[in-house]
Amino acid sequence: MRGESRRAMRVRFEHAHPVNLMGVDGTWRRSCVLLDVSESGAKLEIEGSPEVLRAREFFLLLSSTGLAFRRCELVWVDGTQVGVKFTSHDKKRSPQSK
Repeated sequence: MRGESRRAMRVRFEHAHPVNLMGVDGTWRRSCVLLDVSESGAKLEIEGSPEVLRAREFFLLLSSTGLAFRRCELVWVDGTQVGVKFTSHDKKRSPQSK
């Protein structure tokens, strides 16, 4: 079993919370269950093979319409469970000068 390496406090769910993963380019989508979440990432149980996650960067869709989402990066895979960290595409941008 994996040791605890998260710095942020996590929230575990009593009931299954279905979510989806989607490729950044929108070419694939995978059903999964959100097992726990923190400010910095989440642990998911994915349906099917984790092979599609080799892209390492994707979206975690928190609503069925896709309006609530987080950009993620794959951290670890253990069978059908995966760990992701939340990323922000904007943090790479430099501040605008006045």
